Amino acid sequence: METNSTDQFFKNTVLGHPSGLFVLFFTEMWERFSYYGMRAILVIFLTGVITGDNPGWGWDKPAALSLLGTYAMFVYLTPIVGGWLADNKIGYRLAVVIGALLMTLGHAAMAVETPTFLYIGITLLILGNGFFKPNMTSIISKMYEGRNEKKDGAYNIFYMGVNAGAFLGIMLCGWIGENISWSYGFGLAGIFMFLGMLQFYYAQPLFGNIGAKPKNENRDLIDELVDTSDKDKSKKENLNPFLSIDYLLVGVFIISALIFIINDPLSKIGNINVLNITIAGMTDSLFFALLAAIIFIIILAVRIPRYESVVRDRMIAFTIFCIFTIFFWAAFEQAAGSLPLYTRDFTNRVLEGNASLIFKIIDAIVTVVPIGIITYVLISLFRKTFSKISLSNIILAISFLIIWALVIYKLYINFSAEAKEVEITWFAILNSLFIIIFAPLFTKWWDSKYNPPASVKYGLGLIIMAIGFGLLAFAARNVPLGAETAKLSMIWLVFAYLFHTLGELCLSPMGLSYLSKLVPPRMVAFMFGVYYLAIAIGNKMAHYVGGDIEKITEESGLSHFFLIFTVVPILLGLVSFALHPLIKKLMHGVR
Repeated sequence: METNSTDQFFKNTVLGHPSGLFVLFFTEMWERFSYYGMRAILVIFLTGVITGDNPGWGWDKPAALSLLGTYAMFVYLTPIVGGWLADNKIGYRLAVVIGALLMTLGHAAMAVETPTFLYIGITLLILGNGFFKPNMTSIISKMYEGRNEKKDGAYNIFYMGVNAGAFLGIMLCGWIGENISWSYGFGLAGIFMFLGMLQFYYAQPLFGNIGAKPKNENRDLIDELVDTSDKDKSKKENLNPFLSIDYLLVGVFIISALIFIINDPLSKIGNINVLNITIAGMTDSLFFALLAAIIFIIILAVRIPRYESVVRDRMIAFTIFCIFTIFFWAAFEQAAGSLPLYTRDFTNRVLEGNASLIFKIIDAIVTVVPIGIITYVLISLFRKTFSKISLSNIILAISFLIIWALVIYKLYINFSAEAKEVEITWFAILNSLFIIIFAPLFTKWWDSKYNPPASVKYGLGLIIMAIGFGLLAFAARNVPLGAETAKLSMIWLVFAYLFHTLGELCLSPMGLSYLSKLVPPRMVAFMFGVYYLAIAIGNKMAHYVGGDIEKITEESGLSHFFLIFTVVPILLGLVSFALHPLIKKLMHGVR
C-alpha cells in the first residue's frame, strides 16, 4: 500500500465513512468515559465526610480543588510532548496504546484509595493522557488526506464519541461512586479504559500504515523550528529563530510556572512550601504564578513583532483569542470543582411522589436512547469488519454488555425506591446531553450567511456562559453569610448547565479552527502549544479561585462567589465585541 493513498479506507464503509473511524470513535469514547467518570467523583470523594458506609476523605475544599487544578493543567500540557514523540519517534498507534495502558494503571491505582496510590494514579493519568490525547485526531487526519469534503463529517462523528463517553462515564462512575463505593467508581473508569485499549490494539489491521512508527526521513524538532536551507529564500527570510533572550525568558517562565504548579497543591494538602517565603505581601505560590504570567506576556511581546507584518498581525489576533480562552475556561471549569460542591451542599435533590416518577422516566429516556443509538452503530461496525477484526469486535461487544447490565441495574434500583435523591454527578451529564442536542443547530448557524465574525463568537460565548452563573447568583441571593447548607431548587442548576453549554458551543470549537486559519504551517506547533497553554492556565485558574468558595461564602455570600463568574466574563465579552474592528483588521481577510 502507498502511505498517501486513502482509497482503501473508503472501500468498506459504515454510515458512509471508513470503518476505522468508528474504531477510533469507540476508543475515544472509552477514554472520555474514564476521564470524565473519574473527574466527576474526585472532588466529591476527597471532600466527603469521613463517616458512613461510603466515606470520603474529609479534605478541605481548597486542597481538593488545588489537586484537581494541577491535574487538569498538566492534562493540557503533556499532549505537546506526546504529540511530538508520536510524530517523530514512536508513531500514533503505539502512542495511543501506551497512553491507554498508563491511564488504565492510573485508574487502578486510584481505586486503592490511599494517598500514595492517589498521587501515583494521577501521575499515570497525566502521562497517559499526553500520549493518547493528541494522536487520535492525527490518525483521522491521515485517514482523510485528500478528502476534505468528508473531513468535517468525520470529526462531527468523532466528537459525538467524545460526548457519548463523557455522558456514560459521568452517569455510571458517578452513580456507582456515590451509591456503592468510590473505589468501584474509580475502578470502573479503568476497566473501560483497558477494554478500549484492547479494542483499538486488535483493530490495527484496518489502518494500514497510518500511525505506524515514522521513518528516518522525518525532520527532527530543530529542523522544524529553524530551517537553514537556502532553497527557499522567502521562507528563510520569514523565519524567527529563538535567540538567547528567548531561551532565557522561556527558562524563567518554566521554572516559575513549575514552582507554582507544584507548590500550590503541596502547600494546601500537606502544608509544605517549596520556598516558604513571602514576597511583596504575597505567598510564594501567588508570586511565582504572577511572575510566570508576566514573563509569558513578555515572550509573546518580544517574539511576535519580529515576524513580517501580516503574520505578526494574525498572530496578535490569535493571541487575543487565547486570552479570552483563558478566562472562559477559568469560569466554565467550575463544573468540575465548585459546582459539584454547590450541588451537594446547597441544592435540594430529594424528589417525592409525581416529581420522583417524572424524573425517573426522564432519566431512563436520556440514558437508554443514546446507548441504543450507539449500539446501532456498533452493530453496523460488526457487519462490516467482524471477519477482519473479530477479536476487537468481541471485546467491544463485551464492553457494551457490561454497559447495558449496569444501566439496567441502575434503572431497576431507581424505580424500586419510592423517593429519589438525585446524584450530585447527574447534573454534570447535562453538558454532554445539551451538546448532542444543540451542536447540529450551531453547525447550521456557522454554515449560514448569518455566521458571525470571530470576535462576536468569542463575545457571545463569554456572555452566554456568564448568564448561567448569573442564574446561580440569583438563586443564592438569600443564602445567609457563612451558611454551609441550603435547599435551593435544582432547576437553577439545569438552566446554568444549559447556558454554559451554549456558551461553550459558541467559543470552544473556534480555537483550533482559527489556529489553522491564522497561523502559517511552519508555526502551528508553537502556537498550538500557546493555545493548549491558555486552556491549561484557565483550568488551573478555575480551581485556584474555586477553592475559595467557602472563604468567599463566609465573607461575602454564595451569591457573590457566582457573581465573580458572571461579571468578569460579561465585561470580557463586551471587550471582545468592541475589539471587532481591530481584530478584523489584524486577521487580514481571514474569516
